[in-house]
Amino acid sequence: MSIVDPIFREYTYDDHGNMVQMKINFHSGQQMALMSTARYILVLSGAQGGKTALTPHWLHNEIFGWEDKGLGVKIVGRGPGDYLMVSASFPLMNNNLLPSFREVFETYYRLGSYSESKKIFESYEKLHGSPYFRVIFGTAANPESIESATAKAAVLDEAGQDQFSLQSWEAIERRVARNLGRVLITTTIYNLGWLKMKLYDKWIDGDKNIDVIQFPSFSNPSFSKEEFERLRATMPDWKFKMFYEGKYSKPAGLIYDSFDESVCLVDRFPLPKEWPRYVGHDFGPTNTVALWYAQDPGTGYFYAYREYIAGDRSAVEHAEVWKELSAGENIIKRTGGSQNEDGWRQSFSYVGWPITKPVVKNVEVGIDRVYGLHKTNKLFVFRDLEHYLDQKHSYQWKLDEKYDPTGVIDNKSSFHFMDAERYILSEFQPDVPHPGMDNRDKIRVKVW
Repeated sequence: MSIVDPIFREYTYDDHGNMVQMKINFHSGQQMALMSTARYILVLSGAQGGKTALTPHWLHNEIFGWEDKGLGVKIVGRGPGDYLMVSASFPLMNNNLLPSFREVFETYYRLGSYSESKKIFESYEKLHGSPYFRVIFGTAANPESIESATAKAAVLDEAGQDQFSLQSWEAIERRVARNLGRVLITTTIYNLGWLKMKLYDKWIDGDKNIDVIQFPSFSNPSFSKEEFERLRATMPDWKFKMFYEGKYSKPAGLIYDSFDESVCLVDRFPLPKEWPRYVGHDFGPTNTVALWYAQDPGTGYFYAYREYIAGDRSAVEHAEVWKELSAGENIIKRTGGSQNEDGWRQSFSYVGWPITKPVVKNVEVGIDRVYGLHKTNKLFVFRDLEHYLDQKHSYQWKLDEKYDPTGVIDNKSSFHFMDAERYILSEFQPDVPHPGMDNRDKIRVKVW
């Protein structure tokens, strides 16, 4: 008996219901991902393009090896050990990644079983009394679920979503570093954040450790080409490119679309010690951040030159690090926290790092001022401030049903660096307001 899955696979069973053959019909984009021998493989796909369905097969090849002599491709199996499957959130994992994995590893290959309580798949085969291999499942929203693992390879599904932060990516890199493990990343494009900066842009620049594979939704044979064209005709061009073609485009809701990287993203250089320095802060038990800015007295230009993010530290521990980092610098002012976070400010003041309350209370006015600094190219950023830049490129307004910005910040509580920047730089007013904002402040104070 033969059963055909119209998307990918054909399974042949004997009279007792045991599978004796599985023929997998991957489309060209999936084949390219499976054949890639790069250390980091980034699959940027249109929605429903078949990216998640490919992940368990890639991981199977990574564990056991795979060879196509006709194409001259050979993947050497990594063998016994731990492997990672990480999704952006638990709903995505439970609804997409995990069912796809279990279908292949449990139902068809019958390699082992998944424990819901442990979030771990263990092989039936043993080695020295322990499972020959394990697959540990986790989410970017809960990175501690994978912090203790030392993995031989990792799969990251929907890693382009906002909740899949740069910190989560760095945690995964630590987990595979010891074994020089390969990583497969599959996602639809949602923003211009760390994936673009850390992988896509480096691939464009010729990094041989990275392979980027892009394909549209209709690469999946079950996705109608007619529907694809209907969506093209009815959606904004930027959204269609990102969500259905797997191509980067600048979103309509990007808050700081005035940030011109070609001009204001600069290589690190020695800053004169006499330049005045300003520090912006945002507080939190798990995400306390600081941003340092130097100002050229001759031009008034600002240079973002240092970032800090840490959690689970006392005020004393944070302040000691900040003092050490700032040794010998001409710190003029430290500002941060919302209007009602006096407790945090007092805690840092008591340990010798005084932080003042922001002068500007209104969030939109603060954004207006930072926007104007970008618009007039008066705010330069050292290109190695990766966490800051990830948030800068992901900071967006929520959109209404017509894809117009609503004035409400999407997932606002996640953008600690953007808040820290606004708290300190809102005290300096450029000449150009944010488009669409009303001109609340009639008095314009030029950046000196």
